[in-house]
Amino acid sequence: MLHIVDDEEVIRDSLAWLAQSRAINARGYASAHAFLEQAGAPFDAEGDCVLLDVRMPGLNGVAVFDQLSARGLTARLPVIFLTGHGDVPMAVDTLKRGAFDFFEKPFNDNDLMDRVEQALAVSRQAGEAAAVQARLATLSTREREVLDLILAGKMNKVVADKLGISMRTVEVHRAHIFDKMQVKTAVELAGLLK
Repeated sequence: MLHIVDDEEVIRDSLAWLAQSRAINARGYASAHAFLEQAGAPFDAEGDCVLLDVRMPGLNGVAVFDQLSARGLTARLPVIFLTGHGDVPMAVDTLKRGAFDFFEKPFNDNDLMDRVEQALAVSRQAGEAAAVQARLATLSTREREVLDLILAGKMNKVVADKLGISMRTVEVHRAHIFDKMQVKTAVELAGLLK
């Protein structure tokens, strides 16, 4: 989902139309406060990106970016700044602090949408990584030990000997690991955790 935060309705509408021309879902917000109420809940499985106007009444774009950063949302919610007032030091500063990109109006439509697609891909990858980490967190300490040995290519008998447990117990742990990690084979598990 492309989140367009700009106080000018005509800009929001034109950017939404531009996104739709690339089959990207978009939602516009007239103010920073309206956007911040929705930010990060829930994330889109296809990725999220924010087009954020620097200068808006009330809370400006840089302040919004700072709030997203403080909440730890910028990996899942990459920010591309838009400004009609070129400010090189501000652009450099926001990029150093983790903004995805900075575009000065007027901008090239294709260049902007290319960067949006790249930001959505980054967001999607961050979401997939977070989902894998969440699944890993559900494993017990013993399941983690078994997992490490499976990933090292050890057979069930070797895992059982190494951990001092029965082969049947290893098989049970292995089944639980596969279930929790949502995989069917050790190869698929290794690919997920590469």
